[in-house]
Amino acid sequence: MSEHRSGFVSFVGRPNAGKSTLTNALVGQKVVITSDKPQTTRTVVRGIVHREDAQLILVDTPGLHRPRTLLGERLNDLVATTLAEVDVVAVCFPANEKIGPGDKFIATEMAKIKRTKKVAIATKTDLATPEQIGAHLLDIQALGAEIGVEWQEIVPVSAQAGDQIALLADLLVGLLPEGPQLYPDGDLTDAPEEILAAELIREAALDGLRDELPHSVAVVVEEMNLRPDRPEDKPLLDIHANVYVERDSQKGIIIGPKGSRLKSIGSRSRQQIEALLGTPVYLDLHVKVAKDWQRDPRQLRKLGF
Repeated sequence: MSEHRSGFVSFVGRPNAGKSTLTNALVGQKVVITSDKPQTTRTVVRGIVHREDAQLILVDTPGLHRPRTLLGERLNDLVATTLAEVDVVAVCFPANEKIGPGDKFIATEMAKIKRTKKVAIATKTDLATPEQIGAHLLDIQALGAEIGVEWQEIVPVSAQAGDQIALLADLLVGLLPEGPQLYPDGDLTDAPEEILAAELIREAALDGLRDELPHSVAVVVEEMNLRPDRPEDKPLLDIHANVYVERDSQKGIIIGPKGSRLKSIGSRSRQQIEALLGTPVYLDLHVKVAKDWQRDPRQLRKLGF
């Protein structure tokens, strides 16, 4: 019987490199929001992969980027502290795009974190031809040599198609230290349920919005309680949440004509939350304006950053 291994793995990569989708594919259940809008992950949600021989804890960091606002700086601080504490950093390079300055910036930052093992993952291989993938793997290798990173492995995967996900899990487990189980069997993530609910609401709010809005939307779950005096076999979870935007005009966009958009955000996120928590949910959503919250330290604190 080989020893049980456990440890932390962080996926990094520029926004939209496929990190969240990969986390979800490995855990086998939706725990991290995925959105085609870059920069949607803000909380360090950990997905947990339970195996007989190991426990792999996935730390989902916000996309590393050059900070433009106070929020950006806080995110980058969070990323740097997270990465110094993990066992393996897996850098994601989407196979359907050439390696660019953003990828190089991130890989160079990773090179500074000395004691952490580094793996390169070519993501989204379902969107690339075999020739593209081959060239991409050589480019990743060349980048490692150029910046002085020794990749323990370079693995092509498609989280969407499920290709090589099991192989990736095996390789990551192999790089973990020996150790006991760190979380109970049933846990898929250690993010408090309020944070997961807020992220799912935020995902639904961003879905289909034009590009100027993503950074302007924050969601805070104000209250989340099981409704009292319900029979045990018919629970109902009451969730009261506020969607914050920076300007009145954005409030109108989120609410939509005659409230149609807000209604659709509510019903979609409610279904996702019910699926994740396994309980019927009553969701009460309000849209509020918090002027220029991304640049205001007091508001950032209030909104959880």
